[in-house]
Amino acid sequence: MHCDDPVVIVGMAIEAPGGIDTADAYWALLTEEREALGHFPTDRGWSVREVFDGSHRDGFKRIHDLGGFLSSAGEFDPAFFGISPREAVAMDPQQRVALRLAWRAIEHSGINPDDLAGHDVGCYIGASGLEYGPALSEFSHHSGHLITGTSLGVISGRIAYTLDLAGPALTVDTSCSSALTAFHTAVHAVRAGDCDLAITGGVCVMGTPGYFVEFSKQHALSDDGRCRPYSAHASGTVWAEGAAMFVVQRRSRALADGRRVLAEVRATAVNQDGRTVGLTAPSGAAQTRLFQKAIGAAGISREDVGMIEGHGTATRLGDRTELRSLAQTYGATPPGTGALLGSVKSNVGHTQAAAGGLGLAKVLLAARHAAVPATLHVDAASREIHWEEQGLRLATTLTPWPATGGERVGAVSAFGMSGTNAHVIVAVPDRSDEAA
Repeated sequence: MHCDDPVVIVGMAIEAPGGIDTADAYWALLTEEREALGHFPTDRGWSVREVFDGSHRDGFKRIHDLGGFLSSAGEFDPAFFGISPREAVAMDPQQRVALRLAWRAIEHSGINPDDLAGHDVGCYIGASGLEYGPALSEFSHHSGHLITGTSLGVISGRIAYTLDLAGPALTVDTSCSSALTAFHTAVHAVRAGDCDLAITGGVCVMGTPGYFVEFSKQHALSDDGRCRPYSAHASGTVWAEGAAMFVVQRRSRALADGRRVLAEVRATAVNQDGRTVGLTAPSGAAQTRLFQKAIGAAGISREDVGMIEGHGTATRLGDRTELRSLAQTYGATPPGTGALLGSVKSNVGHTQAAAGGLGLAKVLLAARHAAVPATLHVDAASREIHWEEQGLRLATTLTPWPATGGERVGAVSAFGMSGTNAHVIVAVPDRSDEAA
């Protein structure tokens, strides 16, 4: 339900494949219809050739030399954050990237990070464990730092410790819906008064190429290394890395502090699939219930939503389930008037725990620039729904997004193999002349 003093987004920071580390660079990637995939990194100690050769075994699907990798994953200034070089090497890169992005998001909010010390600031970060470093039981020169360096809980705890934050600090792992689940948790914490301000988002840096191997066995990787969300030729996903962080607080407090409001959070919702045909299989019924719950909580009609940034894994089962649920919820509109749908995974690949965060950043930028970027690699739209009859429109070119009632309302969706679905609805005031 709409609140007189809603939670608003006042800052954000982004890192994505292709060297993207600013909102402007991210927007340029999207509007120039570029793909940020690249070859597997050779500076991480990965046995890349063994991975490719192994995928030719019986029962596996070929792994292509393409993925969305952060070129800055190994870059970190430990002295800036008061961390010793030895400890920094033992830190999961996800801790390093999350710490760096949290700092940038706070600065983007117009806040000096040092000024937050001792205040009730929360930290809610979505992340998954991705096998960084040696095993804890292995004697090495990293011993003593690995227990904190590779703990999921320390991703949020490191930020809180470094900035001396006194609010709650939680790392949330719901697989590929982690970023939006963390965002949901942060928004509710601010509403409940658990903290006055919160840093939230998601991060993903792969410690090994293990996810490629697992999805090779499950035959869920793309046939050619390209990610084709909502395309009739979608054949599987492409794994990637990235991070997005946001700063949220009550609107009254944001305005009193002189902050710029990037968006109002109209609603967030999270639910669970329950028992499906398989542990990792999504539930269309659960997703439909979630979308409807979020729309109801936002106090809007489905026709008010002009853009939907879907999860769009480009797997046959995932896309089919999501498209049918979105069409059932958002699609009952006159032809040519429905929400514009897309997925940034076509540009950067599937950034796993960070996926919803990069999707939310895309919606904020699209609303601010009054245009929805194209989803790439769609020679023909998926045949799982009747697009003309069911109202949804797949954005395959940069498409104008007009304001309605002085704002643009967008939705972001994510689901994970954990069975957790998350949905966020935001409203961005029509100030297209200002930079996001």
